[in-house]
Amino acid sequence: MKLDRIIAVRTGKTVYRDGDDCIKVFDKDYSKSDVLNEALNQSRVEETGLNIPKIKEVCTVDGKWAIVSEYIDGKTLDRLMEENPDKKDEYLRLFVDIQIEMHSKTCELLTKLKDKMNRKISMTELDATTRYDLHTRLEGMPKHKKLCHGDFNPSNIIISKDSIPYIIDWSHATQGNASADVARTYLLFWLNGDIDGANKYLDLFCEKSNTAKQYVQKWMPIVAASQSVKGNEKERQFLLSWVDVVDYE
Repeated sequence: MKLDRIIAVRTGKTVYRDGDDCIKVFDKDYSKSDVLNEALNQSRVEETGLNIPKIKEVCTVDGKWAIVSEYIDGKTLDRLMEENPDKKDEYLRLFVDIQIEMHSKTCELLTKLKDKMNRKISMTELDATTRYDLHTRLEGMPKHKKLCHGDFNPSNIIISKDSIPYIIDWSHATQGNASADVARTYLLFWLNGDIDGANKYLDLFCEKSNTAKQYVQKWMPIVAASQSVKGNEKERQFLLSWVDVVDYE
């Protein structure tokens, strides 16, 4: 196993290519249970038939946990958007189509989205009254069992050289309400400073999936609060600013 070709660096992990293998190596202090859970999520999602890199091995490299999966030769959707700005709307439509297809799948052994969100809301720095309100609103939302990615953004879509889209990075996968997953993607566009892209994305998704925009907006304060427990201070403050932004009575 050669670790001399870095293809991506993320917080707590580095991704290498070795021939047909993609090797994600986690930092030494990375939680073993989180690594194993990511590998389990990915292997379970494989069984849905979606185009995702197949896991080959979970191992240790120099005392660090690593996940070895298929290397997909291609470009991420965000890179294609940067290289071809005139095609951004076309790529956004493809992006939404991929997400809708993913939401058509079920994977009933995954963690329930509502359970994860309830845990995270409890961990926020919000006052008790606001947390109670968010928990109550979350419990009142419709219960679904759709496959949700949890970090669905153009950098997690690879378009292979034969034009097949692959979804990567399943560490946050859950089963639950697709509109919560959409609200998360909308906020990710905002976090990346692409407000125009965020609005175009939401309009496209609601049009193609026949979903009321107001329904997705009801999820945004809940999703923002649950996501605010991670990331840097700037991201946390941005997400917390969304908790009261949308009037969803």
